[in-house]
Amino acid sequence: MSNDIAYPVFRSPDPVLALSMARRLMEFGRCEHADVSLYAEFHSVDEVRRGAKELPEGWFRGQEHDGEFDDRVPFEDRPAWLVGVRGPGLPTGPTAYEGRLPVEYESLNQAVDSVEDAFTAAIGPSVGEINWQNLFWPDAPEIGFRGESKHAEVTLLLNTSTRTYNEPAGDQTVLVHVRSADSDGRQLREPYAHWLAEQVGLTVIGPGQRL
Repeated sequence: MSNDIAYPVFRSPDPVLALSMARRLMEFGRCEHADVSLYAEFHSVDEVRRGAKELPEGWFRGQEHDGEFDDRVPFEDRPAWLVGVRGPGLPTGPTAYEGRLPVEYESLNQAVDSVEDAFTAAIGPSVGEINWQNLFWPDAPEIGFRGESKHAEVTLLLNTSTRTYNEPAGDQTVLVHVRSADSDGRQLREPYAHWLAEQVGLTVIGPGQRL
């Protein structure tokens, strides 16, 4: 089993510009099987309501309280929105969100170019990401690398600089993913990430990130 590592190649406070740069890189590896998934964390009731209005077809899930349920409580006996509901199924009263924030959002395996603009416009100050997967990175024979598909991805991080969302930021970061292969602490495929970025006029601007 192999893992990926993602290198930042562009950063901007302008989400529309960052989306454009991410798409430029994505298009370089786009193939017929490519798709896109969206993730976000909404940290206030107002943010949740905006997300539900603008992104009603995604899945929203509130947080469970510590020890609230154990494995003997089946999912169907838990509040539906803690398991996952579409936007219209979210509670309307603000007290329902006490202890339930952040509300997580996801929309998986969507058609490329069908959801990215709406998501970028709707996310506001919340943290999240757009992840294009099932791409194909071509061979780079001049630097000795074969192409790859398993870890060929592009991610746009919104209002955060890390894939774990633990560092909120006032800008957006584009990441290019490659297969992780290290020797004595050195990433052997990092030059491939540099090469991929250079093909679309970008450059690696920081260390690789793992999940």
